[in-house]
Amino acid sequence: MGKDRRLRVAAWVGGVLACLILIGAGIAYIVVGINGSNEVNNQVSREQIVGSPDMTPAGITAAAAQAGLTNVPDVPTCSVANQTITNGDQARCFASYMRIHALETSGGQTYAQMGMYLTPAGTATSDKTKAAIDPQTKKPVQNAARQTWVTETALTTGLNMAYFAQQVSFFGIVVGVCCVVIGIGLGVLTVFAFGLMPWRRAGESPSGASPE
Repeated sequence: MGKDRRLRVAAWVGGVLACLILIGAGIAYIVVGINGSNEVNNQVSREQIVGSPDMTPAGITAAAAQAGLTNVPDVPTCSVANQTITNGDQARCFASYMRIHALETSGGQTYAQMGMYLTPAGTATSDKTKAAIDPQTKKPVQNAARQTWVTETALTTGLNMAYFAQQVSFFGIVVGVCCVVIGIGLGVLTVFAFGLMPWRRAGESPSGASPE
C-alpha cells in the first residue's frame, strides 16, 4: 500500500470515527435531555399545584389594586388560572404570581423593607424594644408578613429551578440533534471524498484481484 493510499485510509478512518462519535454523543444528549424534561414534569406534577382564579394578567392586576398596590411590578403575561401545574414553564408562571401575592400581603414591601417585629399597635418595626411581647412565649411578636415572604421565596425558588432544569434539558436535546446532523454530514463528506473502501486500488475487485 502506497503512502498516498495510507493517508487516504487514515483520513477515512478518522472521518468515520468522528462521524460515529458525534452521532453516538448526539443520541446520548437527546436521551438524557428527554429524561430530564420528563423528570421535571413528574416532580412538578406530583405536588398537585393548581393556579388560583386570579392568576391571569387582568385578574392579578385587579386583585393587587384591591389590596392597595398602585404600581404592581412585573405583571406576568402568562396565565395559569385554575390550571394544574405540570411543567417548568407553568411553574415559572405560577412563581411570578406568587410574588405578587406576597406583595399584597406585605403592602408592597419586600423582605428587606419590612420590620422584623410588630408593635402593640400592629405596625412593623425592627426595634426589639418597641415590639409587642407574646404573652405565651415572652418573646417579641414576629412580623407574620415577613415570614410569609420567606415561605414565598423558598417556594418560588424551587419552581424557578424546575423551569431552569427543563430549559437545560431542552438545550441538551437541541445540542444532541445538532451533533447527529453534523455526524451524518461528516460521514457523507468522508465517503464522498475517499469512497466506501479507500484501501482498494481503483478498479480492484472486492476479492482483491484485478479485473481482466
